[in-house]
Amino acid sequence: MSDISKYIYGVVNSNTVEFFDLNEIAGLKDIYPFGTPKEVVDNSIVSNNAYTICFRDISAVVSDAEIVDYTRMPKDALARMLLRHQEVIEKIMAESATGGIIPMKLGTFAKNKEEVEEILAKGYRTIKDIFERAKNAIEIDVAATFNDFDSFLQEISKEEEIKQLKQSLLGKEDGVTVDDQMKVGVLVKKYLDKKREKYAEQIQSALNKIAQGFKAHDLMDDKMVVNTAFLIDQSRQKDFEQEVEGLNSKFEEKLNFRCVGPLPPYSFYTLEVKKAQFKEVDWARKKLGLKDNFITASDIKKAHHRLALTCHPDKNPDTRGIEKKFDDMTRAYRVLLDYYRASNLAEETGGCYFNEEAFEKNAMLVTTAD
Repeated sequence: MSDISKYIYGVVNSNTVEFFDLNEIAGLKDIYPFGTPKEVVDNSIVSNNAYTICFRDISAVVSDAEIVDYTRMPKDALARMLLRHQEVIEKIMAESATGGIIPMKLGTFAKNKEEVEEILAKGYRTIKDIFERAKNAIEIDVAATFNDFDSFLQEISKEEEIKQLKQSLLGKEDGVTVDDQMKVGVLVKKYLDKKREKYAEQIQSALNKIAQGFKAHDLMDDKMVVNTAFLIDQSRQKDFEQEVEGLNSKFEEKLNFRCVGPLPPYSFYTLEVKKAQFKEVDWARKKLGLKDNFITASDIKKAHHRLALTCHPDKNPDTRGIEKKFDDMTRAYRVLLDYYRASNLAEETGGCYFNEEAFEKNAMLVTTAD
């Protein structure tokens, strides 16, 4: 049996000691299917109570737990664990005195109370920055699927290019081959994607007028048109829902809409605790063109601003590969800023060293999950 550790659900913007009864949320003993290896179950006991551990003016919401290796979990057990994780976060969001929580990535454990406090200390400035950006923000997930997919495919089959291809195949002396059928399928997929993209653009354009941001998730199958998380201000929740209702009426004969929320901003501000890799930090430093072994926050921000002016896709629309260059630059900025913040727990000014001793001291990073 492992020593009792702390499972971290998220961080609230308060130093109030709070307790949360989780008994109405499925216990982990109910999560594992019959036949799951005993050693996995024995190493995954989580208390049905949660409480806060405070650092300065923020607190982590934790449960006493035994560390479990999530990579060894069966997929169905992992899915149920994720559901529990999200249900607890949503309960805290509803019941916490602050009314807001930044979620922590699924499977985040700390060895003890002191390590929880260290995580809060290392991530303090990043966390406070997120609270400022996410003030009064909620997430609403919107999914839209084709109402009658078969009828929609029949409609697509009437496209002139598809009709001509099918007609040409009917006259073949050796009959229609598997390759011929694949050609038709590829062409149908092309028109399906084109229609889907057109609908998705209309939907996102309408909802983006209200949302502060959005993040498109993977589509689950060909029937799905939109699977997008929207970040909105709580005060505009009704406006957003009315806009979705309007879209539902507009596309009534073609699409079905489903909303989930309000939720904590999982898709935008989930926290992750990880150990910095020297190669990644060194890559980031070079990517921003910083050569010195001591770098200040001002150096990092100036380098980011300078490069943003030269490689922003909007300013260089015809430059090949500019999007990747801009994404790499942005990631490098995040990596260096996180490392700087781990090096300067309280000071607003200062810098970070890149020697081995300093790197080991500041290797624990708290950042937003990708």
